[in-house]
Amino acid sequence: MKSVLIAGAFAALATTASAHATLEQNEVKAGETVKITLRVPHGCKGEATHTVHIALPDGFYAAKPMPKAGWELTTATGAYAMPYNNHGREMTEGLREVTWSGGDLPDAWYDEFSVRGTFGPDVAPGTVLFFPAIQTCANGTADWTDTSGSHDVPNPAPKVTVVAGGGGHGHGSVSDHAMGAVTAGALEISGGFSRATLPNAPVGGGFMTITNTGAEDDRLIGASSSVAGHLEVHEMAMEGDVMKMRELADGLPIPAGETVELKPGGFHIMFMELQEPLVEGETVTVKLTFERAGEVEVPLMIGKMNAKGHDHGSMDHGSHSMKD
Repeated sequence: MKSVLIAGAFAALATTASAHATLEQNEVKAGETVKITLRVPHGCKGEATHTVHIALPDGFYAAKPMPKAGWELTTATGAYAMPYNNHGREMTEGLREVTWSGGDLPDAWYDEFSVRGTFGPDVAPGTVLFFPAIQTCANGTADWTDTSGSHDVPNPAPKVTVVAGGGGHGHGSVSDHAMGAVTAGALEISGGFSRATLPNAPVGGGFMTITNTGAEDDRLIGASSSVAGHLEVHEMAMEGDVMKMRELADGLPIPAGETVELKPGGFHIMFMELQEPLVEGETVTVKLTFERAGEVEVPLMIGKMNAKGHDHGSMDHGSHSMKD
């Protein structure tokens, strides 16, 4: 009798654990092309599902949906938060939503819906990307759209965790040759690099590591370069399930005794209104202006379009990640 009760408890636990719509994949590698599969375990309060909708996050690009027999496939495209290099072609927009409709998936049945795409090589390890989904039935919906990451909500969005990539197949496997360090007062600026751009590209990026060895906070408040109309200090950050880029109008704080890393997918210098392409193998000079340290010129080696810079690991040794 005891063994029957235990077995029943485990069965109930298994039913509860599988009640949510989830992705087949738990982890993916940055820069990897993967088939993402949404598992639909049940209907809407006993009703059959006739429509399944999924939204694709920034960080997942060049996506293509898999059609299903007996279901009508429709898609929606939109702009990416940042451009991607897809086999030498710049992609600024792509597939953002997929809907399979007109089907008949009984509540007692299970099915899967797939989309194939690439995870950006610059998505930081540990980043959680959400794929919000909605099932529609005759008289209701089952929505899986909560992107808080909480385990206590009734409708968690399907998600994957991005881990460090192994290089993929040409989507960011080559490290660049970053420039040596320069100093400005108590600041040490090292690992400077940029990325090659396509002809007529309007923007580019600059990356580096800034260490404040002094006892007083400083702030990066401006930048300029002869190759661009103007430069801005930007941040890439997740807002819900969307990766967004914004200008840091008040500058980037460089706290005393800490290191701030400007890298793809995070803080960076944005070249606006490029006057000429950034060419791999060449060097571009930027003039940085700090609140305390003043101005300093920093050379940036231009790497491949998907260059990541030197591998600094997880930067646990005092690196600083901030939200304004």
